[in-house]
Amino acid sequence: MTTTGAAVDYAAAVQVLDTARSVTVLCHIQPDADTLGSGLALAQVLDRRGVPVRVSFAEPTELPYALRTLPGSRFLIPPAEVPPEVDVLVTVDCGSAGRLGALADRLAGAGTTLVIDHHRSNTRYGAVNLIDPDAVSTASVLTALLDRWQEPIDADIAHCLFAGLATDSGSFRWVTPGTHALAERLLATGIDGGAITRTLMDTHPFAWLQMLSTVLASARLEPEAHGGTGLVAAFVRATDLDGVRQEEAESVVDIVRATAEAGIAAVFKEARPVDERRRWTVSLRSKDSGPGTDDGADVAAIATRLGGGGHRYAAGYTTYGEPEEILGRLRTALA
Repeated sequence: MTTTGAAVDYAAAVQVLDTARSVTVLCHIQPDADTLGSGLALAQVLDRRGVPVRVSFAEPTELPYALRTLPGSRFLIPPAEVPPEVDVLVTVDCGSAGRLGALADRLAGAGTTLVIDHHRSNTRYGAVNLIDPDAVSTASVLTALLDRWQEPIDADIAHCLFAGLATDSGSFRWVTPGTHALAERLLATGIDGGAITRTLMDTHPFAWLQMLSTVLASARLEPEAHGGTGLVAAFVRATDLDGVRQEEAESVVDIVRATAEAGIAAVFKEARPVDERRRWTVSLRSKDSGPGTDDGADVAAIATRLGGGGHRYAAGYTTYGEPEEILGRLRTALA
């Protein structure tokens, strides 16, 4: 049993993969467990079938520490080594070509492009687009694809898929029908779900606490934003990350979003190294008013207006400039 909608057509995707002679799998920049777990799971299946396969992402230059325990890392190559041409290029969890960063130019050299995703805002930039916006994760979509392809899921593949499922569902706080059944199926392969989630979501260096104290102390609350929905915003400056990995900044939004007085949370994370343009990746989150409601702000629409995308309740984009300048642009988009 999977978490994906029955109306999604998998036949074209199965055909592409079934006849592939070589495959490059690309994950989005600043990879999380859903994009990388899906990419490495697919790579293991292709390798088992004897198909040459490689996996990559444009940035950062090193694999985030929390993701290093995912099976299949042997298929990862640096972006500079991704060949300009390949029979099939697959992107996983990438809502637009821009999310590929510097590797977006590899799309032009592919014989066929296959997009596997679950973002409602996906721009459908592939020749074949396997997108299920009702799925809780791209790992869920890939599981359904493997079922249609009649490819078995062993423990290593299940580890990668469970990582994507657990993280994109917020440790199963945001689920759709079938999510828990899929988790149970993956756990039945013998993987340790508790250890996987602890590594991915609940393990941080001591310096993370000091970074949090600085960032949270400077958070701003604007109750009148977005017609009274309310906005809470925080900035993670590059200097706040001294002694802390860039990836540690990704956890901040889940703390900021707990603010009761704001229905929208935004965390601006400054990229390192800092240049004169000052690049920031922005995480947006919103929430509804309670069980059975669907009245939360559509942050995917807001992010799309600012050049990004995502889901109704979780989205993001990239921006440039000084803190007051970029916050002002968000305020305008929320008006």
